[in-house]
Amino acid sequence: MGDLAVGARSGHDEPEDEREVISGSGPAGSDDAQDPQSGPAGSAADGVTSDDADDTGASDESGESGAKKQRSFWKELPLLIGIALLLALLIKTFLVQAFSIPSDSMQNTLQQGDRVLVDKLTPWFGSEPERGEVVVFHDPGNWLAGEPTPTPNAIQKVLSFIGLMPSAEEKDLIKRVVGVGGDTVECKGTGPLLVNGKALDEPYVFPGNTPCTDDTEGGQFKLKVPDGKLWVMGDHRQNSMDSRYHQNDPGGGFVPVDNVVGRAFVIAWPPTRWATLPVPDTFDQPGLSAAMSAAPGALGLAGAVPFVLWRRRKAAVQG
Repeated sequence: MGDLAVGARSGHDEPEDEREVISGSGPAGSDDAQDPQSGPAGSAADGVTSDDADDTGASDESGESGAKKQRSFWKELPLLIGIALLLALLIKTFLVQAFSIPSDSMQNTLQQGDRVLVDKLTPWFGSEPERGEVVVFHDPGNWLAGEPTPTPNAIQKVLSFIGLMPSAEEKDLIKRVVGVGGDTVECKGTGPLLVNGKALDEPYVFPGNTPCTDDTEGGQFKLKVPDGKLWVMGDHRQNSMDSRYHQNDPGGGFVPVDNVVGRAFVIAWPPTRWATLPVPDTFDQPGLSAAMSAAPGALGLAGAVPFVLWRRRKAAVQG
């Protein structure tokens, strides 16, 4: 029944160990090997000379050089780790964040244990949630009251802050947006769910569930979503404490747009569950949005006004 979506900050792998192969050779030969009466190049004397050079000093120089380079890498390693962690923090703050799903409220779209990636970038450009999107949002008004909150230790807090493990402190929820500001959302009997008078075909609803629940607590309603608010519902309609069951709360069950963290756009884990989370086609049906259906008429009127004024002015001049 819990609807908690625990944030997991996205992270980066630590840099892989670098292995440096230091190759070198000693001098071509000793002074004795330069005797013009000695054997031709490539004779055994060359090999002996190289071995002697390795024994006398070249190996020491190579070893010292390798030690210096190895020490240089270890000095840089903390900096590399710091940069990686900073990038991870920036990415989870402004771009993408991972959230784990601990409840059944969004079955079968999402299962317990799924990890979804949430787009946090587009809201920075003024984009607002749309009907049909699966969104993560901050608790708008103690919806998660009574849910157990684990107490993380210091290490877990650090790892959670940089995005390497789920956060145990933040309580976020994940639901599907059904209505946006200005929409009229209605449930009668067991369904279908109506948005602006249009019935939704909802194949994503959990098998065996009805689109609406025939109960008096929150299953039956007809309401208009205020501007700047959202009406959200879980896909497992009989196992989701969503907007329907918070109508008597101070917020009326609506979720402020400002509470939205971002849109979940893909199931990233486990690999066997990988899938995108597109907006279902039922939310694209004609006439669903009252604002959009009125837009062509408003644009036509706006374009006709200058034409009419021009005709009137022309007629007055000719007269």
